[in-house]
Amino acid sequence: MASRAWIAAGLAAAAVGGAWWWLAGDGASAGGAGAAASAAPSSAMASTLATPGQAGASGPPTPGAQAPLSAAGQQAQAEKLRLWQARYERAEQVYASYRDATRYPHESRPLADHPDQVRPFDPVTEETPLRDAKGDVVKGVRLRTTQDRVFLSGTDVARFSIEALNEEGQRLPLIVRGAAAQSVPDTRTPVPLIQTDLAFADNGTGADALAGDGVHSALLSPAQQGFGQYDGTIRILAQVAAQGRQGVAHFDVVYAPAVPATWHGVREAVEGGSLHFYLKAQVRTAGRYVVSGRVDDAQGKPFALVQFNQELGSGEQEMRLQVFGALIRDKAPAFPLRLRDVEGFLLIPDRFPDRALMPRWAGLVHQSVSYPLARFSSDEWSSEERDRYLAEYARDAEAARREVDALTRRSIEAK
Repeated sequence: MASRAWIAAGLAAAAVGGAWWWLAGDGASAGGAGAAASAAPSSAMASTLATPGQAGASGPPTPGAQAPLSAAGQQAQAEKLRLWQARYERAEQVYASYRDATRYPHESRPLADHPDQVRPFDPVTEETPLRDAKGDVVKGVRLRTTQDRVFLSGTDVARFSIEALNEEGQRLPLIVRGAAAQSVPDTRTPVPLIQTDLAFADNGTGADALAGDGVHSALLSPAQQGFGQYDGTIRILAQVAAQGRQGVAHFDVVYAPAVPATWHGVREAVEGGSLHFYLKAQVRTAGRYVVSGRVDDAQGKPFALVQFNQELGSGEQEMRLQVFGALIRDKAPAFPLRLRDVEGFLLIPDRFPDRALMPRWAGLVHQSVSYPLARFSSDEWSSEERDRYLAEYARDAEAARREVDALTRRSIEAK
């Protein structure tokens, strides 16, 4: 489970890894290819193809143009050959790494490359020491908190829980003396403070799953509790006591009242050697939409992370999630494939909150038809950028190979 500290950092950075992708042109997507896939060929590689102290020189002398090398000269020549062999090996590694990392498009990647995305709707859990009113740590008491959402929109409801633990991880009796949710306004824009009480309970009703188990739970429904016209952070502060010591538990959520689009079904198609899921949506607010879904095989094994990142107009629209053909051929998942846990939002640049969420589409969204593997293409993904990078990396490797060959011949002739 993710930590709320990581989530808070993600909020400040406008999200999952990925603001450059959200702002990219149509068809761009969040990276799963890693640093090798995103780095352009560097002139630094080309510069290494010049012998130190001889940048721009033409290569080793023509055989017979110089007298045989001395022992010291032969040693220097051997060292130079080892250097160029290492450079050649490195150039080959760079080419192969980039080629392999970009075999599939950014928007259709193995889910194993994104372990943090396998269960996106799991609660966020955090465990911290209990702190008193002065901020000092209360020894022997820890608080474990959970929240099932960080971003909310429209009529979304968030659930929170608190429990106290000793150093051995055993639950301690906990008292929640009071709790409240309040707006945390952008200090640059004066707005009225909004505040409402929350009721944490351990009685098995409402948000609480089991009475008397020491876990106190509460719900927040911003639209129904005074935040219906508020965009921004809502902070929940709970006054708690355990082992006779008092402290505070806190949670943050980010709320946007507008729901920019709603889901209206799925269709599938095999096109261009790949499997496509088309998510139908009624778009109320035009703009750039970012959508992610998870694909499992017939046995429930996580298989692919599929994404969409494009501008959409208002009205009825389709968002295409592609399961790339070569990914299917390489991994040979058991059919039928199951699309699940779809999340989407409208990206709102240069503003906080930077997104307005579509409704969560949790659980099974669509089950595909069973197809034979031969129905899908094994061709690697191709794009102008990828082809350009591969060509330049190949030139680097070829230049280094020629230097190695020339130096090898020189070494043999010098003996």
